[in-house]
Amino acid sequence: MPKFPTVSVLSLAVALAAGAQESIAPLPAPPAPPSGRMAPRPTAPAITAGDLRSRLYVYADDSMGGREFATEANTRATAWIAEQAKRIGLLPGGENGGWFQVLPVIMRPLDETRVIATDAGPLGWWTDLVPRDQGPGARAIDGVPTIFAGTWGTPNMITDAQAAGKVVIVLPNAANPQNTQVPGATINRGLVSARYKSAAGILVPTLERIPAEVRASLREPLMLMKSDDPTSPRPSFMYAAAAVGRQLMGAAVESLQPGATGKALRGNIVYDERPISSPARNVIGILPGSNPGLKGQYVAVGAHNDHVGTHGPAVDHDSLYLFLHMFQPLGADMNAPKLTPGQQARFASALDSVRKLRPARLDSIYNGADDDGSGTVTILEVAEALAAARVKPQRSIIFVWHTGEEAGLFGSAWFTDHPTVSRDSIVAQVNIDMVGRGDPWDIVGGKPGYLQAIGSRRLSTELGALVESVNTEKKHGISFDYQYDANGHPQQYYCRSDHYMYARYGIPIVFFSTGGHPDYHQLTDEPAYIDYDHMAQVANYVLDLVQAIANLDHRVVVDKPRPDPRGQCVQ
Repeated sequence: MPKFPTVSVLSLAVALAAGAQESIAPLPAPPAPPSGRMAPRPTAPAITAGDLRSRLYVYADDSMGGREFATEANTRATAWIAEQAKRIGLLPGGENGGWFQVLPVIMRPLDETRVIATDAGPLGWWTDLVPRDQGPGARAIDGVPTIFAGTWGTPNMITDAQAAGKVVIVLPNAANPQNTQVPGATINRGLVSARYKSAAGILVPTLERIPAEVRASLREPLMLMKSDDPTSPRPSFMYAAAAVGRQLMGAAVESLQPGATGKALRGNIVYDERPISSPARNVIGILPGSNPGLKGQYVAVGAHNDHVGTHGPAVDHDSLYLFLHMFQPLGADMNAPKLTPGQQARFASALDSVRKLRPARLDSIYNGADDDGSGTVTILEVAEALAAARVKPQRSIIFVWHTGEEAGLFGSAWFTDHPTVSRDSIVAQVNIDMVGRGDPWDIVGGKPGYLQAIGSRRLSTELGALVESVNTEKKHGISFDYQYDANGHPQQYYCRSDHYMYARYGIPIVFFSTGGHPDYHQLTDEPAYIDYDHMAQVANYVLDLVQAIANLDHRVVVDKPRPDPRGQCVQ
């Protein structure tokens, strides 16, 4: 699942050097060390904790290099999925009769020879101005007047009509961060771009507030998909130093009223375009239905095959694990807290206890065992069980391991825009992303059978009822948590994983997850910390739900409004 904030492990040192709030999680038992590589063993048709463990220790092994989108490591991972899908008896469902669907991904580094200036002189790239690539259709900003839009999320912001054709200056709102990397400093680029879709550009004058490690990540060239409509217009986007805002507006931006106008920037933001070195690809397998009259319809089952690779210097695994489980229970979905002297002492004592058991263990690979290794191997288990069943489902099942979810739902967007089966033939989609945790000590609100269900009633009352009835009638013992499906929930899970790319086309979806935890998007998301019995319980439930959808005597009924496929997701 894509993260909201980017919390660098370097922030650990910052947190230990300062003081603030009290601990928000109890001290856990010292972690057992990951047991390293496990020898792969053949899996059986029945879904078992042992088979899930065997698969995940391969898929989330260090040899997979963190499976980052459009890298050689992800190519290895997707080859392994295709090999497994073939072995268990699925048919290839990708392009040209193969297992893969390749995305048209490009790299776009900034052309730093171009000059952007105010009346006070040229601006320095990365010191005065940090642009964010909005794609080939981003509008020109040279000579365009500026206008102050207000503080994001407040009622007196200017309208899109007032912003049309101008560079809009927006201030983040620390009290209403709306899922940004650094509350009060960064802003949700997609939401702001959607609100001011007619603007020539968007400028956020808070560059000094952004931590150095986050600024460094913003400097990295983006990988983007070549658009079907590369000229589709959208505003340019940039972060700027506060001084730039003053130069343009003639006063500190914070002192202005929304609607105040200012001077123009000179020059344009230009990006080069280069091919990527490794293919970005979805893996697609099909289990044909048993009913000749229904096999042309599909139940889609999905997980994402990518994670975030390797980033930053190696750090001590145990130190990070203890810090996260003591003080940062949502992992990368929250900023690292600053510790009081008492908290620092507790942390030091806990680490001393672990040091008596073993020396420091340096780690630099984000293995993504839960995110989304757990979903990837869960649907392999479901696929194997269905393929081995004596009686096959009446409708066909299409399994899609989407790539680029962490980069912005790229794989699911591409598949649903360019499906390898008729889009209208897909009757529902079941998305599995992070189902490897759920214990009370690990998840806020966790319990036996814990499972978050999101989106099941947003398009179809019938699908929502089926989600519940399969659990009850088959006695799976799942305890559903619907709180994250609430409209306006700050975590925005409905908009953050691959299911939404199906939902935007009116395909009923349900998204299952055991939720965020201290190791989310951290180096400590390892196979050793997965609850395989819980995972098997979820997998067996998903198996029965998929069969129930596939065996209905009618398509799942859509009785709720359909979103705009090209609009911004709103939860």
